[in-house]
Amino acid sequence: MRNILYILVFLFSVTAVSQELNCTVVVNAQQTGDENLPVFKTLQRQINEFINKTKWTDKGYLPQERINCSMFITIQSYSSDSFTGTLQVQSSRPVYGSSYGTPVYNYNDKDFSFRYLEFQNMIYNPTQFESNLISVLAFHVYMILGMDADSFSQKGGEPYFEQARTILQYSQQENFKGWQQKDGLQTRFTLIDNVLSPTYKELRNVMYSYHIGALDLMHENQKLGKEKIINVLQQLGTMNRRRPNSYVLRVFFDAKSDEIEQMFSAGPNVNIVSLTETLNKIAPMHSSKWRNIKF
Repeated sequence: MRNILYILVFLFSVTAVSQELNCTVVVNAQQTGDENLPVFKTLQRQINEFINKTKWTDKGYLPQERINCSMFITIQSYSSDSFTGTLQVQSSRPVYGSSYGTPVYNYNDKDFSFRYLEFQNMIYNPTQFESNLISVLAFHVYMILGMDADSFSQKGGEPYFEQARTILQYSQQENFKGWQQKDGLQTRFTLIDNVLSPTYKELRNVMYSYHIGALDLMHENQKLGKEKIINVLQQLGTMNRRRPNSYVLRVFFDAKSDEIEQMFSAGPNVNIVSLTETLNKIAPMHSSKWRNIKF
């Protein structure tokens, strides 16, 4: 009997810590003028439970292995059960040998409209459209998982990116923006299309080499780590020459620009000439940050 009890406790413990994400969810409805309505607090609580309690993969995660991320939802307008706003998604992963969390995914989804009734069930179906709210949230969950996995192993995020594309495909039949090519150049469609396209293959190589091959080594030799990052970023220059001003490159630097600026503005000196030349060519929107690189 005691052995059976131990087994049950063990199985419960595994199940309790198996979820992949440690996500902070905030719903901000100030722009509506009705931010204190109970529906917004309920929405925040339900999304938080949905993201953190859904099992997104077939892998088990210990508490310390869960991916730290956040979703900041700004509700701009609503009427009855229709909501319109934006969704800012961010994730990070630990750097080996330090307490620092490096940003991995930073995406501002401006095409976020959905229908929601207070207390409605929020259930994810991997093969079928349930609601635009579920589809958008699940899409970004798999982008978080994919980017994180790519930072630990070469193309480790492939199954998660493929699932994000599956969500895109079954959501295209609905009349919501962001899922189709016609919706513009800065959409969920463009993002996953770029990530999985051979045209931008260097990006995923960079995600792996930047983290495992350089950032995770900086606790041993900071100067060598910085030199390796300079070399790694040259691959993005190659990609940019093939297809200038790609959206996926902008998404990469939305996550990494502050880190790169800070990394190369302090610490041991390295030759930054080729670095700043490359950065100004491939990410001119962050030129003010690149001017701060002095070392």
